[in-house]
Amino acid sequence: MTVPAPRTARVKRRRYRFDLRSTALFFVFLAVVVCALGLTVRVAAGALEQRPAWVLVLVLIGVAGCLGMRRRWRVTGVARRAAAALDEAAREAAEQLEASAVSRRRSAVEAMAVDYDALTPEEADHAAPTSEEVDHAALTPQEFEEAIAALCERDGCSDVEVVGGAGDLGADVVAVTPDGRRIVVQCKRYDESHRVGSQDLQRFGGTCFTVHEADVAVLVSTSDFTAPALEYAEQCGILCVNGEALEAWTDGTGPRPWDVAPEAGPAGAAGCETAGAGF
Repeated sequence: MTVPAPRTARVKRRRYRFDLRSTALFFVFLAVVVCALGLTVRVAAGALEQRPAWVLVLVLIGVAGCLGMRRRWRVTGVARRAAAALDEAAREAAEQLEASAVSRRRSAVEAMAVDYDALTPEEADHAAPTSEEVDHAALTPQEFEEAIAALCERDGCSDVEVVGGAGDLGADVVAVTPDGRRIVVQCKRYDESHRVGSQDLQRFGGTCFTVHEADVAVLVSTSDFTAPALEYAEQCGILCVNGEALEAWTDGTGPRPWDVAPEAGPAGAAGCETAGAGF
């Protein structure tokens, strides 16, 4: 009797076939990863250039975290030292910025110093710099704000602060006038060809009284104002100071803004004077 030979089971071998879609997706993913890494390196390089001390502190924190994964008992001490270093770096940066602002304002005030003994009582009432002219158009926006703050401080305002920046809601300089009113100033350092438009006035008018509670609202520019802007300012009770009026205020030939400012009030209040109409 013949015994049939057992059949050998066929092993199906999986053949890998080229898939264009999967390959394309892989390279797209690889490109995204490379771009993300490049962006990360670029951001890190920019941060290192602008805030090297902070980046160094963050690196130290990262190294401390890696070491803490191996030795937990060191995490607390390292984290405390890193946090203290970060706090110290932030404090030093804030102090440097404040010192720089105070120095710029002091320099501006010193540049505006005059010999009051040589002036008549009427001239001394609104005395301004005669020894050195200030070219406001040549200043940076931040320096222009500092210069306006220095003018307010020179002319007797108290609690002068430069608050311009991100989230300032239209206020660049705030102060208290010699007669006790709160003045809020927005500064627009524009070229002569770029006049302040009604949109600038509308943004300022929407916050100067309701948010900043101004008794005197002033918009100061190195250029001029459009007709619609002046009309809106007159309706809202905002004082507009153009480049010519600013120079007159600076050199003492013109009045201080709060001396001719209209009465503060909501939209519809009249009396906003301009350099070309009484200021």
